Amino acid sequence: MIALEKEEMLQVSGGAVKWGVIAGIGAFASFVLGVIDGWMNPQKCNG
Repeated sequence: MIALEKEEMLQVSGGAVKWGVIAGIGAFASFVLGVIDGWMNPQKCNG
């Protein structure tokens, strides 16, 4: 295992976490908008 210096630790970034949070917020917002749309404009299934 490599020991990192303090300056090196400050330069390490984890970009995948940011995209995961953005995708999670987008999915939640999409779900909430779909629920509101279905509640305000209910339609029968055409099956």
